[in-house]
Amino acid sequence: MKKLDIIIVNWNSGKQLYECIRSISNTEKNGLELGKVVVVDNASTDNSLSGIEDVKLPLYVIKNPTNRGFAAACNQGAEVCTSDYLLFLNPDVRLFKDSLTKPVVFMERKENYSIGICGIKLLDEQGIFSTSCARFPSIRIYFGAATGLSKLFPKAFPKHLMSSVECEGGGVVDQIIGAFFVVRGELFRNLKGFDERFFVYFEEVDFSLRAKRFGYSSYLLTEASAYHKSGGCSGSVKATRLFYSLRSRLQYGDKHFSSVDKLTLFVITVFLEFGSRTFAALLMRRSSQLKETINGYRKLFEHLIGGFRNGN
Repeated sequence: MKKLDIIIVNWNSGKQLYECIRSISNTEKNGLELGKVVVVDNASTDNSLSGIEDVKLPLYVIKNPTNRGFAAACNQGAEVCTSDYLLFLNPDVRLFKDSLTKPVVFMERKENYSIGICGIKLLDEQGIFSTSCARFPSIRIYFGAATGLSKLFPKAFPKHLMSSVECEGGGVVDQIIGAFFVVRGELFRNLKGFDERFFVYFEEVDFSLRAKRFGYSSYLLTEASAYHKSGGCSGSVKATRLFYSLRSRLQYGDKHFSSVDKLTLFVITVFLEFGSRTFAALLMRRSSQLKETINGYRKLFEHLIGGFRNGN
């Protein structure tokens, strides 16, 4: 019987956290020992922790006085875990009956020992396939997205997030989405967890790439599923979310891209994509989208200027 710990990072997720934890208690545990369910709260102010301890689970709550970021909070939760498997779970996910057992049983098969990370099929409110896996980022992907060529020539300029058709049969993929991210405990510890330079976004992309270089693959198991409300915990701060997404993208490129590709990524992100986002908002007459774009990029420019002044 293998042991599984669950780590949930919470930041103002409201009732979603309680619903997520309650769904854990309703899952099957046959052949699986559920260790800790660790909730790391990043200084929430919405009383989202209220009532969660009423659910009958081996709950372990860590309350941070400040928002440490997603990657750091995940590592913080993993530090108190010693199980064979770790499941990093978003609070806007609700598990189904077999969401826990099937991935672990699959990874325990002898022929699957080289699989270090496993995800399952995520479904939206209508029960339709939601984003579950992705490709590793590349200049071609970002250029296609910024110019619209990914829509005109999808084979030449594939998208970062894989479609339901591409993921239909499951199998080995570049990266599993971090909303439901099962990883072997030994692998997580060998790679020293997530890179905490990523405040939020791209931490699982970076980890998946490092795991691949370490000899372990990622797998999408479509025989199991769960409900996921995309953007459920950050939808109310869209400009800030855009800033962190763009910043983490540049950080990922700085860590893994060549010098030429780093510069190309910077130009695409800071200039080309800003122009395309602004033009699209003006064309569609979406004032809120235009405001979010301007505010998100303002935060990014302030960050880049601050880093330049500090010599970073």
